[in-house]
Amino acid sequence: MHAITIPEPGGPEALVWDEVPDPVAGEGEVLVEVVASAVNRADVLQRQGFYNPPPGASPYPGLECSGRIAAIGPGVSGWTVGDEVCALLAGGGYAQKVVVPAGQLLPVPEGVDLVQAAALPEVACTVWSNVFMISHLRPGETLLVHGGSSGIGTMAIQLAKAVGAKVAVTAGTKEKLERCAELGADILINYREQDFVAEVEEATGGAGANVILDNMGAKYLDRNVRTLAINGRLAIIGLQGGAKGELNIGALLHKRAAVTATSLRARPVEEKTAIVAAVREHVWPLLAAGRVRPVVDRELPMAQAAEAHRVVEESGHIGKVLLVAP
Repeated sequence: MHAITIPEPGGPEALVWDEVPDPVAGEGEVLVEVVASAVNRADVLQRQGFYNPPPGASPYPGLECSGRIAAIGPGVSGWTVGDEVCALLAGGGYAQKVVVPAGQLLPVPEGVDLVQAAALPEVACTVWSNVFMISHLRPGETLLVHGGSSGIGTMAIQLAKAVGAKVAVTAGTKEKLERCAELGADILINYREQDFVAEVEEATGGAGANVILDNMGAKYLDRNVRTLAINGRLAIIGLQGGAKGELNIGALLHKRAAVTATSLRARPVEEKTAIVAAVREHVWPLLAAGRVRPVVDRELPMAQAAEAHRVVEESGHIGKVLLVAP
């Protein structure tokens, strides 16, 4: 088979479409013939040499895919060769075939195209686990999503609205904010021109955001804490603004607030299986009903992964950028 390899870390040109050995499904695994994968920020970091795959994972980038089951390993039940699926991966999605633990498989939702289903596993699992399983967003509460036009952001907006929450988003252009509004966002904040602390305070009558989904890390830490409501929950899922910041614990005490930080890729298979099962139970019916949908900016041939990475790094896209396997 062919896969995108990274012979040496570097810029987008470091991604090489090359012939590699076929993977083989082991105990509790299935082999998926990949139809499409999606580009995530973690892939960019891996290409640059800053985010190695966890032990035992495929060395190729790609944290999600869609495709068809080509083979089933020992100890797997409930799936059949030929089933159309999408999957949460620890790596290996930028390839024609990938091995997946059976618990990380999802059926392609009713009404969703097989290619576009590749845009779902990583964002659905990240949002559901952080916003709902950990931060317990409830109807009537306010969620602030940083990077509202990203793949994570577009899914977070839709899921929060589906459960009856109010949604505030930050984004850097008028076009991106307009797309967020189309998905249901109520409070639109241009972070280049507006102070999100003041905007959320005004929009909520001084109450603040009950839950904040943050991809920036250190750069936003102090302002995020100031934006939280009493009993608020800050969920940090990215470090685009740095890894080290100063935390005002006094402010947390005053607000009886909580800060959590999670990553998905390195979690044990058992934890990922539980998250995937929750997503299948709660998110997949919303997709089948048309209340939530994948947001895809563009689809490129997998061999053009370098161009896809340039698009993502320039942040000109809205939603997900997909790679379609030959």
